[in-house]
Amino acid sequence: MSSAKDVKGPRARGPEAAPGAEPEPPSGRDSDPEPPARGRGADPEPPPPGGVLWSLSGDIRALLMLPAALTLQVAHPAVGAGVDEHSVFRTDPWGRGERSLRSLQLWVYGGAEAAEEGRRLRVLHRTIQGTDTRGRPYHALTPANYAWVHATGFPVYQHAARYLIRPMAPAQERALYAEWLQVGRILGIHDRDMPQSIEEFWPYWEKMLAGEIEATTVVRELVDVDQPVPPPDRGPWPLRAVLRALWPVLLPPLVRFRRFVTIGLMPPDARAAVGLPWSAEQEKRLRRMCAVLRVVVPVLPERLRYLPRARAARAARRTAAPHG
Repeated sequence: MSSAKDVKGPRARGPEAAPGAEPEPPSGRDSDPEPPARGRGADPEPPPPGGVLWSLSGDIRALLMLPAALTLQVAHPAVGAGVDEHSVFRTDPWGRGERSLRSLQLWVYGGAEAAEEGRRLRVLHRTIQGTDTRGRPYHALTPANYAWVHATGFPVYQHAARYLIRPMAPAQERALYAEWLQVGRILGIHDRDMPQSIEEFWPYWEKMLAGEIEATTVVRELVDVDQPVPPPDRGPWPLRAVLRALWPVLLPPLVRFRRFVTIGLMPPDARAAVGLPWSAEQEKRLRRMCAVLRVVVPVLPERLRYLPRARAARAARRTAAPHG
């Protein structure tokens, strides 16, 4: 979930890299970053309109789910090292967040743009490589690494929806997982590199939590309430000026809230695997907050309840629907 401006350094060039400068990807079955060639007419389809993701990922409450998923992604030593060394999340957190959200919305609501976004992301990540915290060489597009980044979305959506929306019925969970696999295909992830059913997913998940996930440097920074965050640098300039003036007052509660929802909406087994503390009192506070959101958000007008691209897609679907 990044864009061409999210990486830095000579090894992190995206589509604008100089001719002849493209690196060779790592060799070997486990590091083959490229999917089979597809004709443009055979691009994978995005999740279906009206599906589980269609409703879930465009809801404004999904914004509260993203920090947990992003933190879980970088709890993988290779992913954490790649973000630590190549991302601009420290210097441009607002821009990176905006671009990541735009990318996620394209996967679900972008139609023909979804596959193009997937190709763009793979080009972006071709040059991201190095050595992780355990001394192992990594490449961003090594299937195990790339698949983990994608895989984290399903358990976070499934868990956080219980708090913020409602628990999913088994059929909805299966539909969500099937749609998440469709998103993975858009991103160029081979079916062989992702568990193909919920029954296969949970053993994979438990294995990753038990043997791979850790509190990386980036994880610690993302939940650190003392980490500096610059004031927002986008939006109407009068608003930016006000925020800049009030930032010393606004920042402390903002970073405390970020930590609260990051840890609170992370699945408990993942939270324990990473070593993030969570108390019974915090759990009560989270449940109270989410109970209010479950009442308030559904009665908001659509322009406030859904993110812009989701609103546009929903409106377009209504317009295209046959009138009976």
